[in-house]
Amino acid sequence: MDSLKEDLKKHIIEQLNLEDLTVSDIDDDALLFSADGIGLDSIDALELIVLMEKYYGIQVTNPDEGKVAFLSINTMADYIEKKRA
Repeated sequence: MDSLKEDLKKHIIEQLNLEDLTVSDIDDDALLFSADGIGLDSIDALELIVLMEKYYGIQVTNPDEGKVAFLSINTMADYIEKKRA
């Protein structure tokens, strides 16, 4: 699961053009859409949906599921693991 979290961070940095961040800058529990976390916005949420399909073959079609899945790196990794099972 740790390699999945690291891959997620790399993909997020690349997909969202967050050149000022490194993998180690992103805490697994940090809220992705909070100013205290990474501070992503609604456009970034669309990019995360694309990222999930592109790299993990997972379609996020339910907005309520997406809100929960995209809270943090940990919740994204959990969501991917559940969808893969």
